[in-house]
Amino acid sequence: QVQLVESGGGLVQAGGSLRLSCAASGRTFSSYAMGWFRQAPGKEREFVAAIDWSGGSRYYADSVKGRFTISRDNAKNTVYLQMNSLKPEDTAVYSCAAARAVVVVTYESRYAYWGQGTEVTVSS
Repeated sequence: QVQLVESGGGLVQAGGSLRLSCAASGRTFSSYAMGWFRQAPGKEREFVAAIDWSGGSRYYADSVKGRFTISRDNAKNTVYLQMNSLKPEDTAVYSCAAARAVVVVTYESRYAYWGQGTEVTVSS
């Protein structure tokens, strides 16, 4: 069982930056692949970024490639999402998730554990 708690969301102007954090409980954090997803108002949840157990492999949605960076610190049981050059279309609730896998996981259905989400609003 893994419990996930996100933080770091807020209101930012277009072009600004935010760093989201996701703290995980449990002693087996390094056994899980981690991902970030987002859901904008009135839209389906979508994949944003994923990272393997070691942090050596990462994968991004085309819409955030070059602007967002996913990373993890297994000693701190935490995964991060650094978001730069934010756009109004990045406005959404961002959730982290954990999958029982060591490789990068991009399919939402593979993720077994989810946080409650943190809201990001980008003003124009």
